[in-house]
Amino acid sequence: MAYKDLQDFIKDLEKKNELKRVGALLDPYLEIAEVTDRASKGYGPALLFTNVQGKKFPVLTNAFGSYERMHMALEVDCLDDVAHQITDFIELEKPEGIVKKLKMLPKLSRMANIFPKTVTKAPCQDVVITGDEVDLSILPVLTTWPEDAGPFITLPLVITKNPETGMRNVGMYRMQVFDKNTTGMHWHRHKGGAYHYHLAEQKGQRLEMAVAIGPDPAVTYAATAPIPDEVDELLFAGFLRQAPVETVKCKTVDIEVPANCQFVLEGYVEPNERRREGPFGDHTGYYSLADDYPVFHVTAITHRKDAVYPATLVGPPPMEDCYMGKATERIFLPIIKKQLPEVIDMNLPLEGVFHNYCFVSIDKRYPGQTRKVMYALWGLGQMMFTKIIVIVDKNVNVQNVSEVLWRVGNNVDPRRDLVIVEGPLDALDHASPTAFYGGKLGIDATRKGPDENHFREWPSALRMDPEVKARIDSVWSKLDIPLPGVPKVPPKGRP
Repeated sequence: MAYKDLQDFIKDLEKKNELKRVGALLDPYLEIAEVTDRASKGYGPALLFTNVQGKKFPVLTNAFGSYERMHMALEVDCLDDVAHQITDFIELEKPEGIVKKLKMLPKLSRMANIFPKTVTKAPCQDVVITGDEVDLSILPVLTTWPEDAGPFITLPLVITKNPETGMRNVGMYRMQVFDKNTTGMHWHRHKGGAYHYHLAEQKGQRLEMAVAIGPDPAVTYAATAPIPDEVDELLFAGFLRQAPVETVKCKTVDIEVPANCQFVLEGYVEPNERRREGPFGDHTGYYSLADDYPVFHVTAITHRKDAVYPATLVGPPPMEDCYMGKATERIFLPIIKKQLPEVIDMNLPLEGVFHNYCFVSIDKRYPGQTRKVMYALWGLGQMMFTKIIVIVDKNVNVQNVSEVLWRVGNNVDPRRDLVIVEGPLDALDHASPTAFYGGKLGIDATRKGPDENHFREWPSALRMDPEVKARIDSVWSKLDIPLPGVPKVPPKGRP
């Protein structure tokens, strides 16, 4: 059964000892963020702050901040389980022959109940505030780093409609609270919401929108997923949760929102209106710079009577957003493999915070294949933002960062194996000399064949004799040799 709402998810987290209630009086200005940061860095639990200074609503943080909680959010035992479901979805093509058609029936039946469903009454509209009564200060919005320009809403589901087609987009873009009824709208030019605003601005039209905060976890994740523009995120969420997302019409704008969310902000953005937004402490470990962005005018706030305000803190990894990124890696790998069959596995390491590193293993069969894969990956959706791609052979475990770095050190000749190109970069990349655009690096760390290593013979790989391995396997338990594993951090006092 899919989670009914965020409260349902919180109950499950608590039941499985994945949530800690924090009753100490804490300020939404920096203090909750500091506690959350320590919990994230210590691989700690989700946190529910029940005594927020000056606010009546509790605050939930770090709810997605572990592999176990991501599994719970998507209701799977392993993220690869979702990948297998995606594969089924992709393979729903016209089959040949009656046997293949019959095999499709179970898959089709699972897809029949995933389309959004409209309702007329919803918990998210228990309380309706409009007109002059609108006041964003009722929300316990966090200020997370000392030089932030103000409090930022960090888990908003921003819902817009294409002014020309009516197609819905649900994205997640940070929102700086300016005053009682306006916020910034941090739309990067590559995002769906920004494109809708661009179309409206060209026509000189106001763009209506709504912001849903705190639906069930699958819907929140879906807003972050790099799905094609023509796919409705709420439909994708229904696919993930194997149950339709119930939606309700807003009170002051022509937008539908998830009926089970905690808060809804309704309103609009005007064409050609900008206001200075930022700085904001970001996952790069630096403050993203202030710039001019569109302004969201709030016409209504609606919320549940028992609302909980979810927030996330971003900064140096590991952080909650890293685990959401790992979910994206596993869930969308089958789509990449469908387009690039030689790809075996992929790792977007936590240290790369989504777009800095991508490690890929391939079944290499011919010279130049590594470059073909690099160029193809840079051309796939949000993979275009990837700054450094490392390609290794199929026998290398790309989930083991140590093994990948070992291969880079041993298999790479810098003159031969480095590829430098230019292209789009994430707006948060501060290292590029130009915003949104800069250099990218491809590293071929594969074993080189005769056609690629013309002047020297490539040495044989180390492999133990199979009979010796079998012999030691049979007596290993009797040797009683302790193997504690590699510590996560060095002992104190040692580098």
